[in-house]
Amino acid sequence: MRIADLYAATEAPVFSLEFFTPKDEGGRRALFRAIERLKAIRPGFVSVTCGAAGTTRERTADLAIEIQERFELTTMAHLVCTGSTQSELDETLRYMQAHGIDNVLALRGDPPKGATNWTPVEGGFRYANELTAFVRERFSLCVGGACYPEKHHEAPSLEADIHNLKRKVDAGAEFLVTQLFFDNDKYWSFVDKVRAEGIDVPIVPGIMPVLNLANLQRIASLSRGTTIPPQLEAAFREAGDNDAAALSAGVSFAAQQCRALLANGAPGIHFYTLNRSKATLQTITQL
Repeated sequence: MRIADLYAATEAPVFSLEFFTPKDEGGRRALFRAIERLKAIRPGFVSVTCGAAGTTRERTADLAIEIQERFELTTMAHLVCTGSTQSELDETLRYMQAHGIDNVLALRGDPPKGATNWTPVEGGFRYANELTAFVRERFSLCVGGACYPEKHHEAPSLEADIHNLKRKVDAGAEFLVTQLFFDNDKYWSFVDKVRAEGIDVPIVPGIMPVLNLANLQRIASLSRGTTIPPQLEAAFREAGDNDAAALSAGVSFAAQQCRALLANGAPGIHFYTLNRSKATLQTITQL
């Protein structure tokens, strides 16, 4: 099913799940156990990320196909410009479409590991809007895009970032999934600005139930510019080495955040699962 049609067809909130490509067989087994447990929430769709420099490009496609066939879940594969030529992207897209994948998330991608600046490969794309247009012109796939309520860290301003987002939607992105955030006011302010720019596609909030203080600190280092809530950090410090207390604090915060988002009209919640099931399941149980 095309994900854009899913959002258009239902007034109920759509829950979706994001997984990353595991590095080894042990990781695969853990991922499949998590998916088996998370099937209970009946997600509208799941997504599979792609590593930097296309290092997991082929594995992403194969994993997305396997998840869709094995668990009968609509699966979206991430597709990145990083490290891929147009010819390679075309080949990957044809392969996925031939195996029943109807949805992709078109991204520029991060710089390769060890690189400080992002540069396109010869014969590749520089921007996600170029990749989006490429997919829409050549394939019947539904294309989603990423967006950043607190702006992409490379953008000079939020306004400039939204102008670039408009190019992506004009190129054919049919729905948007946000980078994770913890401050709902940032999301709603972003939605207002995006709507004022003439962007009317669904804007799905991306939420991560945080497990502990180390997890929160890692998010702060990797997701530059993300506002870290002091009350959540304080709750984790109070929990100390008590894993159960820390998990409870993270789940409670995420559930409260999700309830408020849905009550105010968010089209659904996209959960960043870290290939685990417990925190996401507990969060949804509280909704």
